[in-house]
Amino acid sequence: MAGFNRLGKGALLILSAIALVGCGKSGSEATTDPVAPKPAGWVNDKAGPKLEVASFQGGYGIDFFQKAGEEYAKKNGTEVKVWGDPNIWKQLQPRFVSGDVPDLTWPGWGMDYWKLVKEGQIRELNEALETPGPDGKGKWRDSFEPGLLALGTENGKTYMLPYHFNINGWWYNKTLFVKNGWTAPATYEELLTLGEKMKAKGVAPLTFQGQYPYYSIFGLLLPWTISSGGIKALDDMQNLVPGAWKSEAVVKAATMIEELRTKGFFEKGAVGMSHTESQTQFLLGKAGMIPCGTWLFSEMQQVWPTGVEAEFMLPPAPAAGQDNGNVCVGIEPWIIPTKAKNPVGAMEFYKYMTSLDQATKFVEEKGTLMSIKGANEKAKLPPHLVMPAKLFGASKTVWAPQFSIWYPKFKKEIENALASLMNGESNPGDFAQRCEEAADECRNDTKITKHTYAR
Repeated sequence: MAGFNRLGKGALLILSAIALVGCGKSGSEATTDPVAPKPAGWVNDKAGPKLEVASFQGGYGIDFFQKAGEEYAKKNGTEVKVWGDPNIWKQLQPRFVSGDVPDLTWPGWGMDYWKLVKEGQIRELNEALETPGPDGKGKWRDSFEPGLLALGTENGKTYMLPYHFNINGWWYNKTLFVKNGWTAPATYEELLTLGEKMKAKGVAPLTFQGQYPYYSIFGLLLPWTISSGGIKALDDMQNLVPGAWKSEAVVKAATMIEELRTKGFFEKGAVGMSHTESQTQFLLGKAGMIPCGTWLFSEMQQVWPTGVEAEFMLPPAPAAGQDNGNVCVGIEPWIIPTKAKNPVGAMEFYKYMTSLDQATKFVEEKGTLMSIKGANEKAKLPPHLVMPAKLFGASKTVWAPQFSIWYPKFKKEIENALASLMNGESNPGDFAQRCEEAADECRNDTKITKHTYAR
C-alpha cells in the first residue's frame, strides 16, 4: 500500500516522499547523488538474442506482457522469457545481491526502488529516453505523460519508467445516490449538508479502510492540506521542512477530519475494517462514499453486486480552497538493472510495450489508465475510467504520496497518528505535533538518505 499503486499489490496506490509533480515539471532531487554506473554508449550496442522479463503478478496478471513478449520475439527473431509472481520482490532481492538479475523488471510494491538507486543497482535512463520513440519519431521521453515520468526521476536522472497508473480519490455509490435523489458533493460544505441527509436515511456518509490509514492520508489529509495551504504546503511536508507537519494547513485538514467524526459521518466499525471489508460495505450501500483509487473495480469485481454502479470523484474540498483540482496519482515503475545482460534488448522491448497501440490495448483489456500520451484518449474506456481520465486531463497539478516509500518508518508514524485522530483518541493539535515530532526524528537521522522535491 505504498506510494506505488496497490494494483501493484492487487490494487495503491501510489512512488517515493510525497512527490508532488506539476504536469510537465521536473522531478525530485536527493541530497546525495546516486552513483549508478553508466556504461558509455550502451544504447548504441546491439540487443542480445535472449531477454528475461520479470513482472509483478497482481490484479492485472502477466498475460499481457507474455503476449507482448511472444509478439516481440517473433518480430525480432529473439527469445523472450516473461515470468511473474505475486511476491516477485522476494525472488529478485537475492538476485540483485548476486548480480544475476533479469534484463527488465517490474519488481512490485515490496521492492525498495530508491534503495536500489542508491546502491547503483538501477540503470539511469536519460540516454535511452533521448532515442527515437516507439514509432521511430520524436524522442521516447515524449511518449510519456511528463508528470508521471517525473515520479521516477531524481536529481535530473530518470531511473524508473511508468506504465499503467492509478488516480486516487473518492468513489460514491451512484445507484444509492440516484435512488435517494442525492447529488455527489463538489465541496466540503456540500458534503456536510449531504451527510446529514444520508444519516437520516440510515446510511453512513463515509466508510474507510481502518486497518490501512494510508487510504485516509491520500484521501482526506493531504488533499485538504493542499486546499488549505496550497501545493507549497505539501512540498514543505515532503521536504521535511521544519514546522511543515504542524502548519496551519495540516491542522485545518485534521480539523475537517475530526468534524466528520464528531458529526457521526464515518461508518460505525470502519476503524477495524480491512480494505476489502470497507469496500464491500460501500458496494452494499451501507456507506455512500469511500476513499480509494481507480483499482477499486478490478479489486472488487468478483464480489461486485449486480446492478450497482459507482462513480469516481475528487475529495470534496472547501469551496474557497487554493488548489481543488489537483489529482493524486500512483505509478507502477519498470526498471532496467545495472547488471542486466541485455540492456538494449530490455530498452527496445519496453519501447515496444509503450507504443501507442500496445498502451491502448492495455487500457481496454485491463481497465486501467496508461502513462503513454494519447492512449487513454484513443482507447474505448470502461465506464469506471471515464471520469478519472477526465479529471486527470483537466488537472493542473498531479502529486503522489511518495514519502511512504522514501521514509517507511516515518510513514508508519503518520499512519498511527491519523488512526488515533480518526478514532477520537487525539485532537488536531496533538495530531499535528505528533507528525512534526516524527518529521524531526526522520530529518535528524543521519542514516536515512534525504530526498528533496524541486519543481
